[in-house]
Amino acid sequence: MPKVEIYSKFYCPYCKRAKQLLNEKGVKFEEIEVSRNQDLFSEMVRRSNHQTVPQIFIDGHHIGGSDDLNTAQQSGELDRLLMKKVA
Repeated sequence: MPKVEIYSKFYCPYCKRAKQLLNEKGVKFEEIEVSRNQDLFSEMVRRSNHQTVPQIFIDGHHIGGSDDLNTAQQSGELDRLLMKKVA
C-alpha cells in the first residue's frame, strides 16, 4: 500500500470528509495536524502550493484537497493510485 499523507486541522469539515473516505476504503494514512504548528503548515504550503486544508499526498504525489480526492474516487483514479504498489 502506498504512503498516504493528509495535512489537516482538527476543526476542518473538509478534512473530516477526506479522512472518512480514506477510512471507508480501508486506507491507512499519516495525518499531519497543522492547526497549531507553523512549521508543519509551512511544509504543507511548500509541498502543495496551497494554504488550505486538507492537502493529500499519495507516495509524495500531490492529490489536492477534499474535492480533488472525491473526484479521484469517482473517476477510479484513486483506486489506481492506491493499487500501484500492490503489484
